[in-house]
Amino acid sequence: MTEDRLLIEELAAKGGQPDFLRTIAENVLQLIMEADVDGLIGAGRHERSSERATWRNGYRDRSLDTRVGTLNLKIPKLRAGSYFPGFLEPRKMVEKALVAVIQEAWIGGVSTRRVDELVQAMGMTGISKSTVSKLCKDIDERVHAFLKRPLTGEWPYLWLDATYLKVREGGRIISVAAIIAMAVNTEGRREIVGLHIGPSEAEVFWSDFLKDLVRRGLTGVKLVISDAHEGLKGAITRVMGATWQRCRVHFMRNALSYVPKGQNTVVAAAIRQVFLQPDQKSATQVWRQVADQLRTRWPKLGACMDEAETDVLA
Repeated sequence: MTEDRLLIEELAAKGGQPDFLRTIAENVLQLIMEADVDGLIGAGRHERSSERATWRNGYRDRSLDTRVGTLNLKIPKLRAGSYFPGFLEPRKMVEKALVAVIQEAWIGGVSTRRVDELVQAMGMTGISKSTVSKLCKDIDERVHAFLKRPLTGEWPYLWLDATYLKVREGGRIISVAAIIAMAVNTEGRREIVGLHIGPSEAEVFWSDFLKDLVRRGLTGVKLVISDAHEGLKGAITRVMGATWQRCRVHFMRNALSYVPKGQNTVVAAAIRQVFLQPDQKSATQVWRQVADQLRTRWPKLGACMDEAETDVLA
């Protein structure tokens, strides 16, 4: 996986899953510490060995602030001597390597190379290949279970988005589509309900993704918000049977492309007035007023707003 990828903190913010990401990060660091202590002691937990230098003696709690939240760790204590992991000292390389491991696990399965980089960034030695493989397996299993979990209840609002990433495959760098689904249930809880990687955003790809969400229990969808990608719109109509609304963030990006950069702030503020209205009737009225005001200077922007009105205000 290359560095051109989804930022894990953005993913957490979009889907409201900080607890899940924090748990993964805590587990990764805990397993690495346990393996590091095994090497320091000269034996694993409950293992008989003539090389044993000391014994474990419980844990002490320690927190670590990271971009995925505060991690609550248990630092192993020894009967003779002491153990303190170097990564608890201020070291940005450790956090960067940790985030890279979790991102890779979300996107396509974590690699032993990425875990090796994390261990090296932590300044630890003696971590065996079998321990690294165990760690990779544990992370992948946790992420897979989360992304394939059953969905219960009704989810009236569904957001769909995609981005293109560069990945390494068979020694080559190729571009793939990473698509994500976020939904809100009837209790107002927001969650990431799906994440998938594929070769493109073709309609069949989106259709398969949405069908999998339905099989896992995604029901009660009344409104789907996305960009205006034709393949995606077709899949929504065919699979979900719900009202489609054009994402206002994507629309705003398209609209501002018709305006000189120096005027972007003013134009964006004018269009945002539409979304502050109390009802659709008022929003429609303000939309048309703003479109008419802007078309006098930027006719293409006015035409863009005319074309997008129904979709954005669905």
